[in-house]
Amino acid sequence: MTSLKDRMIGAAKLDVNVYEEVEADKTAMGQATGVVVLSSLAAGIGSIGTGGFGSGILFGTMAALIGWYVWAYTTYIVGTKLLPEPQTKADHGELLRTIGFSSSPGLIRILGIIPGLTGIVYLVASIWMLIAMVIAVRQALDYQSTFRAVGVCIIGWVIQTLILVLLLSMLGGFARPA
Repeated sequence: MTSLKDRMIGAAKLDVNVYEEVEADKTAMGQATGVVVLSSLAAGIGSIGTGGFGSGILFGTMAALIGWYVWAYTTYIVGTKLLPEPQTKADHGELLRTIGFSSSPGLIRILGIIPGLTGIVYLVASIWMLIAMVIAVRQALDYQSTFRAVGVCIIGWVIQTLILVLLLSMLGGFARPA
């Protein structure tokens, strides 16, 4: 079995073989969850300057974990039921594992703690993670078309964002001052 570190580095390098390996390895769910947690903690630490210590780490971590699960599940539905290719065959676990490892580039978000770098670090991390996710989705869903994987990721992201905005508004995250 490949080490977590090696898989994370390979995933960050956008190595298709790592995504294929993780897709096939049913025991890699713990590793994928670990990657999401590490990436989420990096985001929380990187956002301390804007979100504060406790709430930045706690909220950033929880939002990333919920977002990962919602995005993976939504991507599964969209990719296997609405926009499958003829050879598409996947289960939810395969997408959770591959999308989990696509969070590997998110570790650089810890550098957001450096004053003046937060915005650029988060922008670079977001773009890098999106590219990794497209590769993860393409591999997990056995797509021949990268364009289809991009479309599935965008649709999944929009749905995930709407769900998170709804949750935040229900929890008072968007409360207006009196």
